[in-house]
Amino acid sequence: MKVAYLGPAASFTHSAASKAFPYGEMQAKNTIPDCIMAIEKEEVDVAVVPIENTIEGSVNVTLDYLFHFSKVPVVAEIVLPISQHLMVHPENKTAWKSVQKVMSHPQALAQCHTFLQAELYGTEQEVTPSTAYAAKYVSEHPEELLAAIAPRMASERYGLEIVQEDAQDLELNQTRFFVLSRIPIEIPLIKEEEKTTLTFLLPQNLPGALHKILSTFAWRNIDMSRIESRPLKTSLGEYFFFVDLLSAGKSQLVANAVEEIGLIGGEVRNLGTYHVYRLAKD
Repeated sequence: MKVAYLGPAASFTHSAASKAFPYGEMQAKNTIPDCIMAIEKEEVDVAVVPIENTIEGSVNVTLDYLFHFSKVPVVAEIVLPISQHLMVHPENKTAWKSVQKVMSHPQALAQCHTFLQAELYGTEQEVTPSTAYAAKYVSEHPEELLAAIAPRMASERYGLEIVQEDAQDLELNQTRFFVLSRIPIEIPLIKEEEKTTLTFLLPQNLPGALHKILSTFAWRNIDMSRIESRPLKTSLGEYFFFVDLLSAGKSQLVANAVEEIGLIGGEVRNLGTYHVYRLAKD
């Protein structure tokens, strides 16, 4: 089984993917869109992409690509505890407070905002495609006074020295990952709650349209665990919506709600019904 993930090796997505699919053939991709398009083009059997973080919220590029480009269903959700560590090349261990640049994925930099303001105020921050990319770059450029924010797995793989553990603002920091696949999958972890994720467009020129759509879930006693809007990228003020529903034992009620939304003029797509798998902190 070929599994696409946001690389390079030792990224958080790699960690989630390898624990969910320990015998899979891991294929690192440079960007989240690359992961999604690889599964769309049937180059891989599974794609694992980040969807939401405790501190920084949704990963917008994932939401946008799932709505606009992806037809592959969501078949699982993986929740990974996130510990962000500041690391440098071993040659620069004693000079880490004088680094000229801190590199990482934008979500990781934002998750460590308080630490960076307190300990490395004014230091340039450079955005990279992933945390592991930053660690790899720092390992390959010992002559530059650089630091990376990345997982412990990256420090071990790329031979870096951790100079500050748990630099994230919140101790209980977690990231959700969606697993996309056209084929049945088996994940060797404990199944937890069942969810269904829908996207929808509001009916045109209908006062109270959002209220009417959400009421289709409320009066059927279907709990929502999340709702989010994103720009439709057509004109200002046009949006599409994501909702996660707690759907265990309520598949027919969800189907009925979807039918009702269609009857009032909304456009709905079911991205998938799946179980949640939570990983323990290393």
